[in-house]
Amino acid sequence: MRFPIVFATILLAASLAAGQEQPAPFEAAIIPVKTLSGDSFNRLAKLMQIFPAKYTFDDKLRVIVVYASKDVVSQMRRCVEQLDQPGSEAAIGRNIELTLAFLRAFTKTQSNAPPLPPDLEPAAKQLRAATQYKDVQLWDIVPLHVQEGRDTSHSFRLPDTLPNLSTAVSTAHIRIRPEAVVRKDSGRYVRFDQMNIGFKIPHITGSFGGGGTPSPLVSTQFSYMDVGLDTAGDFKEGQKTVLGKISGIDDESAIFVVISLKVLD
Repeated sequence: MRFPIVFATILLAASLAAGQEQPAPFEAAIIPVKTLSGDSFNRLAKLMQIFPAKYTFDDKLRVIVVYASKDVVSQMRRCVEQLDQPGSEAAIGRNIELTLAFLRAFTKTQSNAPPLPPDLEPAAKQLRAATQYKDVQLWDIVPLHVQEGRDTSHSFRLPDTLPNLSTAVSTAHIRIRPEAVVRKDSGRYVRFDQMNIGFKIPHITGSFGGGGTPSPLVSTQFSYMDVGLDTAGDFKEGQKTVLGKISGIDDESAIFVVISLKVLD
C-alpha cells in the first residue's frame, strides 16, 4: 500500500518546514526628520530606497513612514539620524547665485547722488513709502556663489563712507547657510537658517590741529562702529527682498540690505 509512504513523506516535509526559520514579522513605524527640509528632505527620503522596505514620505510633515521588519526599521532610523544633519550627503545640494545690494538711506536729500539702478528702484520706492528715509542710494553690490546645505563666509571692503579719510575703511563680513531649496505653489524659495551680516563702519569723533604753527593742518579723529543684521527665512527665487534695516550709524541715515537669488539646476 502506498498510503504509509505518502504519509511518511508528508511528515518529513512538515518536519523540515518546522526546522526552517520563519520570516520576521513586519511593523509600521514613523521616522521623523528634524533638520532637513525641502529638496534636502526629498534627497534623504530617496536614499532610503536601498533598504528592503515599503515606505512613503511627506516633505511638509517631514516624516518617513516605513513598513518593514524590526531590524530594517532600526537600520533606516540609524541612517536617517546620520544624514539628518547640516553638511551631510543629503544636505549638500543645489548651487545658488546670490546677490546682496547694500543701500544707504537718508532722511534728507544728498547732493550729487547718482541714480539707482532701475532694478533696485522698486525696493527703494517701498522704503521711501514705508520709512522716514526719502533719499535712497546704492552703496555696493556683492555677488556670492553659495551651495544648499553648506556654510559660506565672506569678508570684503565697502566704498568709503568718509571719502576724505583714506585710512577710514568700511568693511563687512557675511556668514550664511542656505538650509534647503523649497518648492511652493508660487515658485521656488531658498530657506536660510542663518544669515548674519556684520559691518565695521568709521565715524568722526573729533579733530585736532589747525591752530597755526607748528600744526597748521586739521587732523580728523574717528573710531569704528560695529553694527549688523541677523535674520533667517524663505526668500523667493527671482524676487528682490529687503532683509532688514541696520541703524545706529547716526540719526539721519540707515543701511538696508536687499537680497536676490537664482537656483542653478
